Amino acid sequence: MEYRELGGSGIQVSAITFGAWAIGGFMWGGSNEKEAIRAIHHAYDMGMTTIDTAPIYGMGLSEELVGQAVKGNRDRFQIFTKFGIKWNTRGDQHQFRSQKDYEELMNQVYLSARKESIMQECEDSLRRLGTDYIDYYQHHRPGGDVPVSEVMEALEKLKDQGKIRAAGVSNYSLEEMQDASQSIQIEANQLPYSMVKREIEREIIPWVVQHHKGVIAYSPLQRGVLTGKYTPDHQLSQGDHRRDSRFFKVENIKKINAFLSKIEPIASRHQASLAQLVLNWTIHQPGITVALAGARNPEQAEDNARAADIQLTTQEMNHINTQLEKLELDMEA
Repeated sequence: MEYRELGGSGIQVSAITFGAWAIGGFMWGGSNEKEAIRAIHHAYDMGMTTIDTAPIYGMGLSEELVGQAVKGNRDRFQIFTKFGIKWNTRGDQHQFRSQKDYEELMNQVYLSARKESIMQECEDSLRRLGTDYIDYYQHHRPGGDVPVSEVMEALEKLKDQGKIRAAGVSNYSLEEMQDASQSIQIEANQLPYSMVKREIEREIIPWVVQHHKGVIAYSPLQRGVLTGKYTPDHQLSQGDHRRDSRFFKVENIKKINAFLSKIEPIASRHQASLAQLVLNWTIHQPGITVALAGARNPEQAEDNARAADIQLTTQEMNHINTQLEKLELDMEA
């Protein structure tokens, strides 16, 4: 496993980071809690010391599972979590049991990033995670009428209190990130990035490289469609958010699979899967500090970790990029 500094924080993180969204179950068709904890333990054994989670992932469940998994070995992990997306539920409901439950929960999710709310969210996350500090705390999503300066003021106070080691943002535009950087040292921006979703290369990547910030790439496998495991007739379960994704439309799956067939020989030469090849490509793109990779069981965690070990030649990387340039997806609604 390769380790890299997150921005200028001094925090060393694993290039492949455990993405804990799916283990929360919400929007992913449920969760197997025992398998999730085993997945985190095995990921650590394979060198993945960094975990990215958020309160909204399972309405607190993902953070709780992460807390259980790191208990007794907290100092060996780097925990990323977030704030700013909240929910109202009846009781302690972690996950949905039907499409109706899913729709009701989605209607109860809202943005909230007032200073007082952030301070309370941090306390709630610390409790669920079973720790007294968070390595990296991120504003999950901008929006609403809260000034960026107020959000950054809360982060600065939490940092002064020792409750967070470093601060960052997620889903921020270039302008929003520049604005945030006026108030506090922002280490990174967590953004969607994959072989088939590369908009951030136009403006954000050049800026973060110039200013020594990081990019935490989420959905590098584009919710799984870049694994090559999905056929055009695949049926996703009720409550799976990918049912509405344009990348999972029949014609786009066909085009993506055709592209993957052209780079599969490279994966075979390295005795790797397509998913491992895609993850490896991702962490070697300019400006990308880490790629998030979710796992629901130990086998998936090991597959993700081994992606960092592939040594692609310049010729192989050029071949992948050439084939990518030919890929044209239909992204109309």
